[in-house]
Amino acid sequence: MLSDLWPLYGLTIVTSRLELRLPREEELAELARLAGRGVHRADERPFLTPWTDGGPEDRARSVLQGHWGRLGDWSVAAWGLGLGVFRHGDPLGMVTLRGHDFPVVREVTTSSWLGIAHQGEGYGTEARLGLLTLAFDHLDARAARTEVFQDNHASQGVSRKLGYEHDGISVDARGDEALVSDRLRLTRERWNRQQRPAVRVDGMAACRSMFGL
Repeated sequence: MLSDLWPLYGLTIVTSRLELRLPREEELAELARLAGRGVHRADERPFLTPWTDGGPEDRARSVLQGHWGRLGDWSVAAWGLGLGVFRHGDPLGMVTLRGHDFPVVREVTTSSWLGIAHQGEGYGTEARLGLLTLAFDHLDARAARTEVFQDNHASQGVSRKLGYEHDGISVDARGDEALVSDRLRLTRERWNRQQRPAVRVDGMAACRSMFGL
C-alpha cells in the first residue's frame, strides 16, 4: 500500500464535521477544480497568493503543482503537510501545516483556503482546530504562527477565536504596493488553557520519523 512507503497517506484528522487527509489523485483533481472556481470574490485580495490571476485552469494547475511540490520536497528540515478538507467525502478546500527545523524550533505555521461556496459555515475554524490539535497534541509544538492581512477580517476572526495573539507585523510587496500583515502566534500554554471540541488523529505513530520525532 502507498501508506507503507509514505506513512502520511495513513494520517487522518477527524473533527465533528470534517476529515483532513492527504488527497488521492482524483480527489486532488476535484480540489484543484474547486479552487479554479474561486476561493474569494474577484474584487477582493485577502491572500498574498494571486488567486484571481489567470483563468480557472491556471488556478487549478497551481493547486496541483503546489501539492506535488510539497510531497516531493519533504524533509525533516523543511516540510509542508497539505491536507484536503472533506465533509461526507466532498472536498471543501485545503489546509497546510509547515515546519522548518521543527525538531529544534518546535514551531509551525498554518495556511488554508476553502472553495467560495463553502465559506461562512465555520469550516475554516474547524479545519484549523484539527491542524492545531495535530501540532500541539501529537507533534509537541511549542507555538503556531500565521500571517493575515489586516483587512482580512474572516481569517483574523478565525485566528482570534482560536486564541492567537498579536506578534508584530510583516510587509510584503505586491507589484508596486506594500501590503501589511499581522503576525499572530498561539503558544502551547494558551492552547492548553482552552476548552475545545474533541478531535481524533489516526495514523500518527507511523509518521513520527517523517517529522524527525
